[in-house]
Amino acid sequence: MHEEDFGILWKHVDVDGHVEVRRGRRFVASSIVTVNNYEYGYFWYFYQDGSIEFEAKLTGIVLTLADTPGKDHPSATELEPGLWAPYHQHILCARMDLDIDGTNNSVIEIESFAHPIGDKNPYGGAYETRESVLDTEHNAMRLIDPLKSRFWKIVNPNKKNHVGHPVGYKLIPGHTTYPLAHKESVLGKRAGFMYSHLWVTPNTESERYPAGDYPFQHDGGAGLPEWTKNNRSTENTDVVMWHVFGTNHIPRTEDWPVMPVERTGFHLKPSGFFRRSPAMDVAPSEAVDTSCDC
Repeated sequence: MHEEDFGILWKHVDVDGHVEVRRGRRFVASSIVTVNNYEYGYFWYFYQDGSIEFEAKLTGIVLTLADTPGKDHPSATELEPGLWAPYHQHILCARMDLDIDGTNNSVIEIESFAHPIGDKNPYGGAYETRESVLDTEHNAMRLIDPLKSRFWKIVNPNKKNHVGHPVGYKLIPGHTTYPLAHKESVLGKRAGFMYSHLWVTPNTESERYPAGDYPFQHDGGAGLPEWTKNNRSTENTDVVMWHVFGTNHIPRTEDWPVMPVERTGFHLKPSGFFRRSPAMDVAPSEAVDTSCDC
């Protein structure tokens, strides 16, 4: 655990030239695990504006195989003459029991849609948001959609903020991918959770791991696909939000011999949770003149 500088937290320049700026810091809780030749760094960042970020840092030594130099490999990159690195994906899942201002929560999907050009949108730049409550496990099996700027918000419908809306935090997906392994493959069966970017389930203590307790010892279907078969209610109850994310790694020659960090993750940001920005009480930095006349 440590604290680190993170540049500008907020800034504004008035018309008279007066400047207010605050420097940001973030608290970091991290761990690194080595799996075979790969290192996975798990970093939680806590910011002064109330937001939280998770970042997975992937590094280490890529898997390699030997073959004839210059041979055409449709699913691998030649790193050195005769040395190949197969294409692969890293799929991760975060289990989040957030309890937003209490245990009974709901998850809402929010999308943006452009207004048609007309009297209400003469310049063609207006758009609106539409909200849908993900009220059952099946309805909550969702994919990201950048064309609609889709994100999800977990709210407490029983606690209202100062303008009468439920308090909440929103989940903003970061860089991610979709699994290219067929659902009928061994991998697809054992890791069936990876075919949705979002799952929502009632909080059940025994439901801990998205692929089940022993993914290498079952034929498939364990974990989230099994738990959600009963299509339980996920509205105004103690829920767990599962976010699936990852990277599609097409190796580069620059990934050899030790791969520079590849990043993936997501953000959790307050959305109607605070009355105003929690970062407003951060004190300004003091200018220090370290020069001297010698």
